[in-house]
Amino acid sequence: MTANSLTDLVGEGHPVLAPSGDLALAGDLLRAAKVGDPEAAAYRDEVLAFIATHADAAHRSCITGHLTGSALVVDSTATHTLLMLHRKLGRWFQPGGHADGDTNLAAVALKEASEETGLTGLRVLPVVIDVDVHTVRPPAEQPHLHLDTRFLVMAPPDAVEEANEESLALRWVTEAELEELLPPVDPGTRRLVARGLAAAADILNPPAP
Repeated sequence: MTANSLTDLVGEGHPVLAPSGDLALAGDLLRAAKVGDPEAAAYRDEVLAFIATHADAAHRSCITGHLTGSALVVDSTATHTLLMLHRKLGRWFQPGGHADGDTNLAAVALKEASEETGLTGLRVLPVVIDVDVHTVRPPAEQPHLHLDTRFLVMAPPDAVEEANEESLALRWVTEAELEELLPPVDPGTRRLVARGLAAAADILNPPAP
């Protein structure tokens, strides 16, 4: 399997998800990104520039900002995504979290998706589908950047979610149902949902050659 495949999903324990402390791996993932959007491409370049000048970019000790990995969790029909109402930030987001030293951001995204949704049998597409840079302002912390690298994660049929302490609620939604969520979903999450659902649909029904 190669990191450039847009059809190969892998699960926990696969060699391509082995942890790493090498910041070059994060750079390789970003350079191979299939973002397909000018805004996301600009964010990718911003993250690449950041990690080139911050050797500790994968650690929270990098006060200015640090790498995070996110998962757009999609159901087995590629029609719904699972979003969480984040307890600290009070907004609807995809599952995700800090790299905490692991520069294999696909593995970070899969781990966070499993922990924050309670879903089992998840598989990740180890190709970056979106990148976002945004400022977060958690309580009792100074504002800082999350340099977010985003991956598609697909759930098995009959998946049953269970929220952990990081969220107030979990909800499966279609792209159209994003309009029903309050507070409103931010543009970066909307972009990710559109990109992720399209990528999942292509996996289930590959385009004709």
